[in-house]
Amino acid sequence: MATGTTGPAGGTGTNAPGRARIQARHLRTDRWWLSPAVTVAILSAFIVYSTWRAFANDDYFAEPYVSPFYSPCLASKCDSMPMSANAPLFGDWWGLSPALLILIFPLGFRLTCYYYRKAYYRGFWASPSACAVPEPRGRYSGETRFPLIMQNIHRYFFYFATVVAVILSWDVLIAFRDEHGAWGHMGLGTLVLLANVLLIWAYTLSCHSCRHIVGGKLKHFSKHPVRYRFWGFVSRLNGRHMELAWASLFSVALADLYVYLVASNAFDDPRFF
Repeated sequence: MATGTTGPAGGTGTNAPGRARIQARHLRTDRWWLSPAVTVAILSAFIVYSTWRAFANDDYFAEPYVSPFYSPCLASKCDSMPMSANAPLFGDWWGLSPALLILIFPLGFRLTCYYYRKAYYRGFWASPSACAVPEPRGRYSGETRFPLIMQNIHRYFFYFATVVAVILSWDVLIAFRDEHGAWGHMGLGTLVLLANVLLIWAYTLSCHSCRHIVGGKLKHFSKHPVRYRFWGFVSRLNGRHMELAWASLFSVALADLYVYLVASNAFDDPRFF
């Protein structure tokens, strides 16, 4: 296919010197825009929902279930949640929703996640929207300037996300009680929270940073058989990182919604035993 003369002198990106000059923005004929459009729609819906629930400061505890948006509770002005992860580190002076104190950690973990960066860069910023579709900007500096240079602290958000996953696991354990605190009971909410924490653990452990922490800098796997086995397990999860990222996003929203509906008396939690 004839492409004409090279790009104008002094141009950048697709107009850089030596690049073929093509009048069309791209030559793709498939629905390349569908994937980024779906990403924008789903992430926007989650942002709206999570923002509403984070500022609601109500209906986040229904004995024995705790919303993952509000656990652990780091403020004094929280609902009375027996045996839950309450640590009033911020005392009485914190007047806003306690969810705002904890959501920064799982949110930061997802915002700096390698897969989510690809997803929302393409969806919201068209950087680029798809393969062989150039981005609309003339310059590209990567993640070398503020604020995108902050993406490099993803590993530290991984540490915090692991702590949050441990706390949510405790919340699942106490969900095997009834409303009176007696052990040995299970309701539908128990299964909802259990499914959520399993997906959160799978997403967290499939993280690229986790894989590097487990097996990085090892020169001889044979000398570290335990780390090698764990590295192999994490590597298999890493191959499903995209699916786990979306599944855990849906599950955490569903778990919060379920607790909200039970706490607001929209329906009674079905008990199996």
